[in-house]
Amino acid sequence: MTSDAAANLNFLAENNARHVWHPMTDPKALERDPPLIVARGDGTRVWDAGGTEYLDLMGGLWNVNVGHNHPEVKRAIVAQLDRLAYYNTFAGFSNPPSIELSAKLVEMLRPEGMARVMFGTGGSDANETAFKLARQYWKIMDRPEKVKVFSLKSAYHGVQFGGMSASGGIVWRRAYEPLMPGFHQVDTPDPYRNPWSDDPDELARICGGILDREIAHQGADTVAAFIAEPVQGAGGVIVPPASYWPLLREICDRRDVLLIADEVVTGFGRTGSMFGVRGWGVKPDMMTFAKGINSGYVPLSATAVNARVAAAWDRDHALAPIMHGYTYSGHPLACAAALACLEVVEDDDLAGNAARVGARFLELLRARLGARRPVGDVRGKGLMIGVEFVRDRETKEPLAPDDPFLRAVARGCRDRGVLVRCQAHRIVISPPLTFSEAEAERAAAVLDEAVADNV
Repeated sequence: MTSDAAANLNFLAENNARHVWHPMTDPKALERDPPLIVARGDGTRVWDAGGTEYLDLMGGLWNVNVGHNHPEVKRAIVAQLDRLAYYNTFAGFSNPPSIELSAKLVEMLRPEGMARVMFGTGGSDANETAFKLARQYWKIMDRPEKVKVFSLKSAYHGVQFGGMSASGGIVWRRAYEPLMPGFHQVDTPDPYRNPWSDDPDELARICGGILDREIAHQGADTVAAFIAEPVQGAGGVIVPPASYWPLLREICDRRDVLLIADEVVTGFGRTGSMFGVRGWGVKPDMMTFAKGINSGYVPLSATAVNARVAAAWDRDHALAPIMHGYTYSGHPLACAAALACLEVVEDDDLAGNAARVGARFLELLRARLGARRPVGDVRGKGLMIGVEFVRDRETKEPLAPDDPFLRAVARGCRDRGVLVRCQAHRIVISPPLTFSEAEAERAAAVLDEAVADNV
């Protein structure tokens, strides 16, 4: 490293510590353990500011589906930048990329029956939009008491007050309470950690019954929507029983409640299907997207509404105007990047690759880590994988979030050139969907070595 490069690295490290507060982090923790400064990326790899190369098992943050530095995406952004960097999409205005992307999304979502799209800048925006539209829908339908939103206790739906109120994890909520009224959580169908059954179908029926009874208790005429992730992400990479989502659809239909699929993580191939709910054979009323919609190249999200729900806005009603939106809704650069990314996802069959490589990766991890004492469970769907660590395999007592073991494992992976994400008592794996079997074999070996070093 040259003296100029070393000086720049010192400047970055010192000013990060001095000026930046990082998401989901105690500032004091980063003073003790400074962050890795990622300066460059290409494909499935990134390089830190000092030039060290890493295999990116985080995929940025669940989102760089087409890989870093993709030439087609960069060309699309530059071409759009030469035409128009920004204009708003508020009343009376639009721009070509946002129109083209809305048409593309409706086409991709034809099996789910989606008809309308509203854009934002991130997953929290997308879910906030869904909650507001759900409440507005019932007001337009002259059922104004239907305002409550149900979700799962292990759910994560974002950091704005609506998304946080729908999220179940105490760690996300505690510092910001009291939260919004009208949000209620029910039990998650967690095949590994539940008090009822090891039989997936029975577990689905039990958790579905809990939801059904709670809606009845609250009064179905007061419930607007139920939201869930097809596979839970930040809540623990929890893959529900295959019968759970079809059961959700049946319950919501019977109780006249809107079903919202939070596809922020699962959308556009992550689970091995183009969309998470498509893998369960279910058609929601609304779907929310971010992350993989344009692989994080420019912040973007979308909330899609099916034809039945969208038809409500055709009514002549005083509350029909959509009094919601963001300065950057339908941002031209973001939409142009998304159009290019979605073309890559489809043309290169990245959902199929996620299914194939993800199945092999899961097999390798289970074979290598299954016998390791601190490993309680290895689970996943597609290239969305979680490794859960426990103190005791029989009781399934989890490691404490601040247990040094998990950080040591992550550091051991990093020292071997592989980046993984620690989350509570789990390691989360979500590489770009261009990931190969050879890279999966290397990553599984490295993770096994890092665990073995710290047992």
